[in-house]
Amino acid sequence: MNILVIGGGGREHAVIKTLKKSKDCGKIWCLPGNGGIAADAECYPVKATDLAGIVAFAKEKKPDFAVVTPDDPLCMGLVDRLEELGVPCFGPSKNAAVIEGSKVFSKELMKKYGIPTAESRVFTEADEALAYLRTCGYPAVVKADGLALGKGAVIVNSFGEAEVAVKDMMIDKIFGESGSRILVEEFLTGPEVSVLSFTDGNVVVPMVSSMDHKRARTGDEGPNTGGMGTVAPNPYYTEKIAEQCMREIFLPTIRAMKAEGRTFRGCLYFGLMLTPNGPKVIEYNCRFGDPETQVVLPLLESDLLKIMLACRNGTLAETEVKFSSGAACCVVLASDGYPQKYKTGYEITLPKRKKGEIFVAGARLEGGKLVTSGGRVLGCVSTAPTLEEAVKGAYALADTVRFGNAYKRADIGKRALAALGD
Repeated sequence: MNILVIGGGGREHAVIKTLKKSKDCGKIWCLPGNGGIAADAECYPVKATDLAGIVAFAKEKKPDFAVVTPDDPLCMGLVDRLEELGVPCFGPSKNAAVIEGSKVFSKELMKKYGIPTAESRVFTEADEALAYLRTCGYPAVVKADGLALGKGAVIVNSFGEAEVAVKDMMIDKIFGESGSRILVEEFLTGPEVSVLSFTDGNVVVPMVSSMDHKRARTGDEGPNTGGMGTVAPNPYYTEKIAEQCMREIFLPTIRAMKAEGRTFRGCLYFGLMLTPNGPKVIEYNCRFGDPETQVVLPLLESDLLKIMLACRNGTLAETEVKFSSGAACCVVLASDGYPQKYKTGYEITLPKRKKGEIFVAGARLEGGKLVTSGGRVLGCVSTAPTLEEAVKGAYALADTVRFGNAYKRADIGKRALAALGD
């Protein structure tokens, strides 16, 4: 089967490398891809949000299957457009992708169907939001309703901070129309867990749990980023908690979406907080997380293409989904200064022989050489029987990669290893 993959980051590189393991995988095209992905797929400079350009490409190349991974094209309805063209897709339709596209929708869905989540209020006027924020307890969370590049949720510790967040979102429109509506949520405490899941709309099969490291600097300091590293499995996510999540969160969510006429097929990401009152949903994503995908898929022992086809065709219940019992760690090498100001254009030197996987995110080819082009440049991934070995392996691999202005956190996996030692 010839496959079209939409996206251009480390997540897409991990998806493509995993798809290539399938005996049924033929040619892979990636739009737009990047300089590193170009070693594993044919890349073309069509933006993931250029739906007309992608449809035109699909008409010309006639792929047998498409995998749409980023949130924007999913929420814009790319899957619907490709399916209309006769190209079967892995990914939710536009009316199902709204579970990520609108935080107000997902919050109302959870309230209606009794899915545990933080208490919240919705506001469409800044004055009303500020009046409420003068009376609520702190810390609190202010969230933009729509997509905001992973930066639409702000933890505020005082009314002054809340006022800035509301002004940024609703008045200054730093996230565009995504901030026209906001939610003010109670602040939840406890370990965070990411659980990606395969679903065909009826059956939900969770993948290995993972732990993200969002802050830019070692010791959980600095601004929030798209993720500086991940480990899997998450030691806080026990078998007992997994059973509770399946019963109280995963299946109820899939059934709720179906009941609303929004059957969800593809990868549904559950961002969870393990609170003293049990697991609660912080957020849903309508696609693979980044960089969670980079540690989850290397642990997959089954055929990813077969699983994706089963999600699309409604046959997931009859399809093997098996993961290794080992562990994985991803250490992100970023441009120093990310996510704020940083320089790019530095040549990247990769090891000729390596133990582990390197998934490229922010790099382009220039004169046949790979050079940095983004904030998060690449992820160094190691799998091993134990988490301690996986962490050591990921850092050993990261130490063999060279480029100017490179930065990495020194403590990816430290919290997880401490939890295992308790």
